[in-house]
Amino acid sequence: METHPEKALSPATYQAVERGRGWSLSGKTCHFIGIGGIGMSGLAKLLMKNGATVVGSDMEDSHVIRELGSLGVRIFIGHDGPHVPTHCDAVVISAAIRPTNPEVQAAQTAGFEVLKYAEMLGELMDCYKGIAVCGTHGKSTTSGWLAYVLDQCRVEPSFIVGADIPQLGGSSGVGKLANWFIAEACEYDRSFLNLHPRIGVMLNIEQDHLDYYKDEQDIVDAFCDFAAGIREEGFLIANGEDRNVAKVLAGVGDRIHIRTFGRDETCYYRADNLAIVDGTYQFDVIEQGRSFGRVHLGVPGEHNVYNALAVIATAREVGVDAETILNCIGGFTGVDRRLMLKKIVKDITVLDDYAHHPTEIRASLQAVRQRFAPRRLWCVFQPHQYSRTRFLLEDFADSFALADITIVPEIYFVRDTAESKQKVNAQVLVERIRSRGSEAMFIPDFDAIVDYLKTHVEPANLVMTMGAGPIWKVADEYLQWLTENR
Repeated sequence: METHPEKALSPATYQAVERGRGWSLSGKTCHFIGIGGIGMSGLAKLLMKNGATVVGSDMEDSHVIRELGSLGVRIFIGHDGPHVPTHCDAVVISAAIRPTNPEVQAAQTAGFEVLKYAEMLGELMDCYKGIAVCGTHGKSTTSGWLAYVLDQCRVEPSFIVGADIPQLGGSSGVGKLANWFIAEACEYDRSFLNLHPRIGVMLNIEQDHLDYYKDEQDIVDAFCDFAAGIREEGFLIANGEDRNVAKVLAGVGDRIHIRTFGRDETCYYRADNLAIVDGTYQFDVIEQGRSFGRVHLGVPGEHNVYNALAVIATAREVGVDAETILNCIGGFTGVDRRLMLKKIVKDITVLDDYAHHPTEIRASLQAVRQRFAPRRLWCVFQPHQYSRTRFLLEDFADSFALADITIVPEIYFVRDTAESKQKVNAQVLVERIRSRGSEAMFIPDFDAIVDYLKTHVEPANLVMTMGAGPIWKVADEYLQWLTENR
């Protein structure tokens, strides 16, 4: 394996490479408000492993809270001012925490610095050679896949991903070399502008988060700002076929290096001669016009061909040789809640998926059709946010064409206004899906959905729960019933 080694930083010193505070984490205390979230918990673990003491609070107990407790984190259930330590070097808050939170107010009264999750993530990235993966879709899968590949290639990166990676034992980890750091970079609230990576990965740009952004161009402008924050002489690994990414690339100039990926012949990294074998894709990898081998992916879907190319391109720019990448890229089995096979019982296949945007829904349904070829595909979709459902209503209605029947419960309420809630509901979405000629029904609560599945799903059928909310509970409860009633 060829690498481009640089002197590794000691994580305990926590010194910024080119900017930042120059903090030393060793002996410092950080209080996390909303510590149970996947990103917050991952960041907490990484800070602990770098020598900091972490305490925190969350509104509910969970397996994440219990895991953090087993690692020595003192956690309070509920939010109250006295939970904030009397001595604290920084207070970190999740995106869901409001300024009126009693712990935020207590921290401000005590004069403690309050940082958003993304701000602390940016401070941490400044200590490493950062890799930030952004895009409307595919961030978690691509970040997790890259962490897996670099781990297999003995680069041993540190990473924080917005989903658990079963093959790596969680959503975060500290590499022994303490050199490269991979982070999923979210565009909501322009939080990814806190990150200044050595390598930026840009997967795609579409309309989303229109409760925050005023229109599509506003979103593109934010991605342009992200590209502008990549370090001098760094790399932007970008989808060479995405029309909005092309707008970003047009304004980059020669300050950083650009490496495009895709299926088009103009792309620097390209997939050629695609074929589906046993439900997943095989293709030749072309680098700058030269073939360096063929890969067979372990995860289904054409969208994962593009995610794989992004991983391959990034690993190459990190310095990993082609043969080493080819030997491990196909071994990746996915991240939590992304086309995740739960179990097959009584010839009924049950999956769970995080898709909550029309493009993601189409891609997931197509991948499931290719991989499992079910006689009948049931999609139990929980819309995520009233605002997203309203802004993208017609696209949502079109996206379920590959499902035989779609069941929709009440919309998951998060970050919504009362006005948004009044303008759309789940029944409206069901009616729109039916207007496209697809079968759909509104069943408001999870228990009733499980009861309906019990009496209507047959052998050789596939049931997939889908959405960013707690819809996975339907899959778990239905599976439990299937197992107990074999």
